[in-house]
This record gives sequence, structure tokens and C-alpha cells, in this order.
Amino acid sequence: MPFLQANDIVLHYEATGSGEPLLFIHGLGSSGRDWQPQIDFFSRNYRVIVFDIRGHGHSSHPPGPYSMKLFAADTAALIQVLSAAPVHVVGLSLGGMIAFQLAVDHPQLLKSMVIVNASPEFVPRTFKEYRIAFLHFAVVHFFGMCKMGKILARQLFPKTEHAAIRETFVERWAENDRKAYEQSMRAILGWSVANRIERIQIPTLVVASDHDYTPVSLKEAFVARMPRAELAVIADAHHAVPVERQEEFNAAVTPFLEQVSEGSNLSS
Repeated sequence: MPFLQANDIVLHYEATGSGEPLLFIHGLGSSGRDWQPQIDFFSRNYRVIVFDIRGHGHSSHPPGPYSMKLFAADTAALIQVLSAAPVHVVGLSLGGMIAFQLAVDHPQLLKSMVIVNASPEFVPRTFKEYRIAFLHFAVVHFFGMCKMGKILARQLFPKTEHAAIRETFVERWAENDRKAYEQSMRAILGWSVANRIERIQIPTLVVASDHDYTPVSLKEAFVARMPRAELAVIADAHHAVPVERQEEFNAAVTPFLEQVSEGSNLSS
């Protein structure tokens, strides 16, 4: 179980395979192990790196406050310690937000990025959006991580054939440190780099599920503002699409990475 010191904390990571570095960043309440289907697939051709972000998994759970800039700084330090720059980055949900923050704070470290069911901001503006955020905090604070996991599992994996995935998800969610989870939620709430995405010159693939929390139209709108971004939509899929629809997700990401790599080789 490898660990390294980065940005004054200890981060747990795993590195598998060889080739161009490909870093996966997990979502809120998750850990690097949820990327196992992608590790198995992409490590055939890439040096795949997964890690547990601050407050998650086997990494340090320091007291807050946490922030998106801090998550990005942790990730930048990891990339530098592992001599992985420039790296392809794939981020799901919170991981996608961290990728956006990396792209504006440390663009020299990135070769490309894949944003999965995430946006360049999380700013509640309507009563409904504020209510959802409040209920999320309330469930975690008063009922704990297991209850939150059961609620999310039904939303993320609603089909009958998802029963085993739901069970695993709830077990893993219950392992979360409640205080670190709450700090991570506070880091997300109100965060935005939306006014800076026009300046992102990194090749970007945005992967959207048609049954995600936010509509495909939202992703279409911000992709249109990014000079080197494209959109791929996976049908009949929910928020945690890399787990739910592993083959379709991997098939969507593969040609994008290959195209970026081929373009880099031609220009070098």
C-alpha cells in the first residue's frame, strides 16, 4: 500500500502499468478503489495512477477547512512527486471539479482532461438547489454515513441488476469519516471557476450521463465556451457512470486519449 508526502499530508496511491501517465480522481465519499474497472482496462497501455484525495480512503484526514484549491494543490503535488507531468487526468464529479481547478491553477501539469458528470461550478441559485444541499448536510450530520450511502445508492444504481453494486457502495460509504466528508461538501458548495474556462487550452472530453443529476444541456453550454472541448453522452446511465456502464465509459474515453497522444507525437 504505497504512500507519499504531498502538500504536507500523506496520500495513498496506486500506480499500475506503463506508458503515458493517466491519473484518475474519484468523487465525494469515494476512493481510488472505485476506479478498478478503469485500472484493469487502461493499464494495458498507460501508467495508471489512482489515489485517495484528502479526507478520503487511506489518505490523511486532517481537520478543515478544505477547499477546491487545496484539493488541486494536493493533486499537483502528487503529480510532481511521481514525475507524472504532463498527465492525462480523468475526474468524476468532485474529481472533475478538482480537474477544472487544476486546469486553471496548474495547466502545465496536464496533457488532457476528461470531466465526468461535473461542472466548473457548484453554486446553488434556486430554493430547490439550496434545499437539496441542506438536506444532504442534514442527513450526514444527524443520521450518519451509512444512511447517506443507502440514499445515494438508490439514486446512482436504481436497476434490479445493480443490487450487488448498491450493497458494495453502501458498505464503502459507511467507511467515510463524517467530519472529513462534511469538510469536503463545504469545499464544493459555492465553488466556481466558470468565469475562467474560456482560457483553458487543454484538450478536454466531457462525459455526460443522460440521467445525471444535472441535464446534458448544462454540459453542452459550458463545453461550447471551451476552445478545445468536446462532449460524449452515454445513454441510460446515471451519475457514477464509470462503475455503472464500465465498457461504454472506457470506450468513450479511449479514442480521445489516443487522439491527444497522436497529436502530441505529431507536433513534437
